[in-house]
Amino acid sequence: MNILILGSGGREHALAWAVKQNPKCDRLIVAPGNAGIAQIAECANFDINDGPSVVQFATDHSVDFVIIGPEAPLAAGVGDSLRATGILTFGPSQEAAKLEASKAFTKELCDACDAPTAAYARFDSAAPAKDYIRENGAPIVVKADGLAAGKGVIVAMTEAEALDAIDDMFSGAFGGAGAEVVIEEFMEGEEGSLFVLCDGENVLSVGTAQDHKRVGDGDTGPNTGGMGAYSPAPILSASVEALAMETIIKPCVAEMARRGTPYQGVLYAGLMIKDGQPRLVEYNARFGDPECQVLMMRLGAQALDLMLACADGTLSSAQVNWANDHAMTIVMAANGYPGDYAKGTEIRGLDALPESSTQMCFHAGTAQKDGAIVANGGRVLNITARGATLAEAHKAAYAMLDKIDWPEGFSRSDIGWRAL
Repeated sequence: MNILILGSGGREHALAWAVKQNPKCDRLIVAPGNAGIAQIAECANFDINDGPSVVQFATDHSVDFVIIGPEAPLAAGVGDSLRATGILTFGPSQEAAKLEASKAFTKELCDACDAPTAAYARFDSAAPAKDYIRENGAPIVVKADGLAAGKGVIVAMTEAEALDAIDDMFSGAFGGAGAEVVIEEFMEGEEGSLFVLCDGENVLSVGTAQDHKRVGDGDTGPNTGGMGAYSPAPILSASVEALAMETIIKPCVAEMARRGTPYQGVLYAGLMIKDGQPRLVEYNARFGDPECQVLMMRLGAQALDLMLACADGTLSSAQVNWANDHAMTIVMAANGYPGDYAKGTEIRGLDALPESSTQMCFHAGTAQKDGAIVANGGRVLNITARGATLAEAHKAAYAMLDKIDWPEGFSRSDIGWRAL
């Protein structure tokens, strides 16, 4: 098969790495890709958020299957354009991708099917939102309704912090994403991520993970897109996972189908778990980043078969073959992230890193310049390792990290601390 993956981050490098291992893959193209992806696949440059451009490229290059990595093309309806021309596609329709693109839409869907989630209210202006905060007090959660690259959520521990978040959102700190806000009750517990494949009707769990959102050790500092992750997530035991599937995932997927907007692709459920009871924090319409990296490290070549089963409606006969193993990924980011950071600094030592089915450095924000690999984003590298235990995976990943010579970058030293 000729396969096209859309995206340029660590998630897409991990997807490409897994897909490449499957003998069904004859030719692999990633658009736009990055310096790491270019080592294992062809890279192409065109507007991946424009449906007609993606269709034209796929047609010209005899592409059999398209995997949409990031949220922006999904929200822009690229999946609809591809399916309308008969191209097999992994990723939800524009209407179904509202599960990520609009927090308010997801809340309303949960109301319709009684899926447990936090109490909430939605606002399109600052004054009533602030009144609601003063009435309910803190801690409280303020979310930009739209897509904000994983950063439009403020967990406010004080009323002042929540009121500042309202000012930020309505003054355009998150662009159009903050034109509406959803304010939620603060849920106590421990958060975990459940990844479920859907073909519009059937659902199949493909693993659990936990990520570290805050920039600093000990889960301190501002929220980021994620500074590391590990899989499986101990908090999502078999019983908790089964409960989440029955009370949250299946009712939501059935409600989407009932509305005539069936969900097809991966549904990433962020769950808050307290006393063995899961509640939905939010949905994403794509694999998480950096959670995708640990999932692909554990799934390997079968990931392609599972995604194909989603796209062609045969998920009911598919199954996941898990090894009894663990994986961890450590994010290396540019100094200053998630604030201002410099681009273009050289990263040395990558040639010394092992590349195998148990150890891999996935590139997130890199480019090639004058024969060198340089940083080209906030989150730049994902050092990923697999082991029989989480402690083994942790040891292997941090040993790889030590070989990288990049003074302008940093990482957390405590990924996996909750589980370890």
